[in-house]
Amino acid sequence: MALPLPLAPDLDQGRLGLMLFTRYPEAGRTKTRLIPHLGPEGAAALHRRMTEHVVAQVTGAAQHLPLAVEVHFTGGSLAQMQSWLGDGVTYYPQAGSTLGDRLLAAFRQNLDRGRPGAIAIGSDCPALGAEHLAAALAALQRVDLVIGPATDGGYYLIGLSRPEPALFDAIAWGTDQVLAQTLAAAQAQGLTVELLTPLTDVDRPADLPQWERIAREAS
Repeated sequence: MALPLPLAPDLDQGRLGLMLFTRYPEAGRTKTRLIPHLGPEGAAALHRRMTEHVVAQVTGAAQHLPLAVEVHFTGGSLAQMQSWLGDGVTYYPQAGSTLGDRLLAAFRQNLDRGRPGAIAIGSDCPALGAEHLAAALAALQRVDLVIGPATDGGYYLIGLSRPEPALFDAIAWGTDQVLAQTLAAAQAQGLTVELLTPLTDVDRPADLPQWERIAREAS
């Protein structure tokens, strides 16, 4: 797979990497917890629309915030991703066997390029807006770690100014223990932490009204 060459540090102009983690929308492989409610095609269509919404939100925010938007993807080819989401962002395949491995690899990739920090988000939190990204950027001026807590016990955003492997090791990904375990790891490492406003990931049927409201307001 041909990948875009990294920008030289002097061309980044102090921007932080904003890394959106997502999956190419294949029926049966995306939003699997919603398949019993929406069916495989419906769940994939929801994932497609929410990802498009989040990409629009973050690329709009990057017009006035020091962020370089990247899409870290799995489940599709570079050509498929570019055809879907366009060429206004940089694409990288996710690297690693677990979510923790993939997050750590992406953070290292960004920070090794000389960026002052990086922020990772998912495509499951359509309520994420420019104000949350601005708050995360401000927090990284004060603390080592910024986290946006999700109401299901995970997080919708994590930002760092240096790689911290302990934050991504031995985490029960996909459970309601992710946030608590990450905060415990941060405390053990002596990291300073700031929490953003809690938001809801759209993962279950009970979460769908939130997405429907956001979609109506955006239309």
